[in-house]
Amino acid sequence: MTLEEIHGQQPMPAGHDWMQGAGPALHELLVSAQRRGCLTAGVYESAKLMNVDPDNVAFCVLAADQEDEGDIALQIHFTLIQAFCCENDIDIVRVNDVAKLAAIVGPSEDSGEPRDLHCILITNPNEEGWKDPALEKLNLFCEESRNVNDWVPTITLPE
Repeated sequence: MTLEEIHGQQPMPAGHDWMQGAGPALHELLVSAQRRGCLTAGVYESAKLMNVDPDNVAFCVLAADQEDEGDIALQIHFTLIQAFCCENDIDIVRVNDVAKLAAIVGPSEDSGEPRDLHCILITNPNEEGWKDPALEKLNLFCEESRNVNDWVPTITLPE
């Protein structure tokens, strides 16, 4: 008996329908969160926010290019952030293209300088009734990914 049979779930093949909309949904969520002021960028800034107010974090994006894979310090930060997110029931995804992420999020609004986009947190806005459909779609994507034992799924952003 497999784990899927025990839980009454069928394994999903790669490329299944629930995976197709994740990239556009992440793009939509990032744009919406930035417009609402609910986006925190940077490993250090994200760690500070998670330490102070973890209940306010709704979603986490970790981003690394191929050359970042050899950065041991960054990988240690990612491991700690992933553990924290799992412990606090925060959905988390990976993106393998920091340049596409930078094109969506853009430079820092304060200084106009490029931001550290290795970790991006989406926080809950002060508006109680705000439910972002893109966030709901990504939450479902993460749930479905966990059902097939992919705890930190990778999303490809659209062109």
